[in-house]
Amino acid sequence: MRVERLGQDKIRIFLTFDDLMERGIEKEDMWRDIPKVHELFNEMMEQAYDEVGFEINGPVAVEVFALPAQGMVVIVTRGHRDQLPEEAEAEQDTLIEEELYEMEVTLEENDWIVYRFRDFENLIAALHHLRKLGYHGGSVYAYQENYYFYAPGDELNEEYLHAMVAILSEYGEASTLTPYVLEEYAKRIAQDTAVVTLTHYFR
Repeated sequence: MRVERLGQDKIRIFLTFDDLMERGIEKEDMWRDIPKVHELFNEMMEQAYDEVGFEINGPVAVEVFALPAQGMVVIVTRGHRDQLPEEAEAEQDTLIEEELYEMEVTLEENDWIVYRFRDFENLIAALHHLRKLGYHGGSVYAYQENYYFYAPGDELNEEYLHAMVAILSEYGEASTLTPYVLEEYAKRIAQDTAVVTLTHYFR
């Protein structure tokens, strides 16, 4: 479990599938309102407080992104009751009164891979390993002083996907940015054949 502060009222938590398995939680359980998921959220909030001083004592919005073969990214945003949608308020009224916080949860599952690299050398090193693995595709973007590698997950079988994720995780970190955001706002460096193109020019 890794915690990163994104702003005064927002944090990002990355959970691996091992983190979930250790707690007896399946990926599908994150869609259910069950005690062990609440226990996991309590644990995440305790770690967030210990590591980055993030404390909640009111309503929060929780976004959960399921990433193929990687785990889950949880975005937690502190808010005020009057800032949350009416439907969320109605749901919050049904939560246990003893809890110190109220949750509005949205979930999203993606079938693509997007990884962020803080410097170009790490990106190129990862691409060379992907080429040795036999993968030649993917797209690379530059955005907000970082580099992003995108690959459509539906083109890969599960075994191959796990191998790619292992390589990418060694040099970069999973990102919740969508390929749509990258295509619209980022600078495209290489498209569809990024691995073979960039490893040809950068040894």
